[in-house]
Amino acid sequence: MTAAHRTLIVIAHAPALQDDDDRPTAVVHAMERALPGLRLGWTMSEKGDLLALPQRDEWVAANVTNGGFPFLCNDDDNQLVTVAGQENPNGLAAGSPPHFEIHADLPLDAVGLAGAADVLAGVAEGARAVWGHATPSGYGGIVAQQFRHPGDALHVPPHGLPSLKLPWDRSTPEVPHFLGWLNYWSAATARAIGFPDLARDADLLSRTRRTASGGWVVQLTDAPLDLDTPAHLDALLRAYERFPEIGGRAAP
Repeated sequence: MTAAHRTLIVIAHAPALQDDDDRPTAVVHAMERALPGLRLGWTMSEKGDLLALPQRDEWVAANVTNGGFPFLCNDDDNQLVTVAGQENPNGLAAGSPPHFEIHADLPLDAVGLAGAADVLAGVAEGARAVWGHATPSGYGGIVAQQFRHPGDALHVPPHGLPSLKLPWDRSTPEVPHFLGWLNYWSAATARAIGFPDLARDADLLSRTRRTASGGWVVQLTDAPLDLDTPAHLDALLRAYERFPEIGGRAAP
């Protein structure tokens, strides 16, 4: 992992959409509030051309299909922001139902970083998410190597990070599968992992904000997580040690 990341990836995991669900438009509005001047008023044609959506909200509501909503973006190639939602057929834990998953991308620049926590909070709260995260592009590849698959005789994740259980090997959907740079934890998730503990979480709380629903946005490091930076790796390892429930490493 290097510091030259250009995209911040925001993902939130929420209960599946229901009929006449207003959460897709709530997610879009929340992103626009979080990034001043943002207008997610375009989509992409099958040929890859931008299509303007003058009645964007109505279009989103009419195109909530297959448990998600279509790709939206702004029209600024230099400050591209995108969002889409989909139904993930997998549950967040063994035996749990399919869930609604929102993916958004922000530029990893001064504007994106200034609004990153607000975007994560807005997307997660708008979707009524259980948990979510925001991480620099490239970090997902490292997380993928942390998951232990059946038949792995010797599993050694990179950077000395802990092995994590796959979602279908776990029993508690409220517990996050892994840690990101910015972490959204709903009130239910916070209870499940024992956060906050004033005696142990003073450093985390200095970079944490409470959300309107009683959830939390927890930031591990001041700058975007870069595991080639020793202080960042140390912060991530400390967080995994503090919350052994995350990744199914201990019974919640």
